[in-house]
Amino acid sequence: MKLYTPERTELIDISVIETHAEGLLIEGKIMGTLPMQALLTAPELRRALGLLSVRIVLKALGMLLLGR
Repeated sequence: MKLYTPERTELIDISVIETHAEGLLIEGKIMGTLPMQALLTAPELRRALGLLSVRIVLKALGMLLLGR
């Protein structure tokens, strides 16, 4: 999975999401070269879900179903 800047430059390339004793371990590269590992804990996941609105969920579902 890749995340891009608004200018469509690759920012983060996530290659692996796996379980970890303290949450989820996310591995990838930042800007194509810098290796990174990030730990997503339960409190941070709850915070992330709190950022979602109905509009954002509907947009994400539309992207998945329509391929845009």
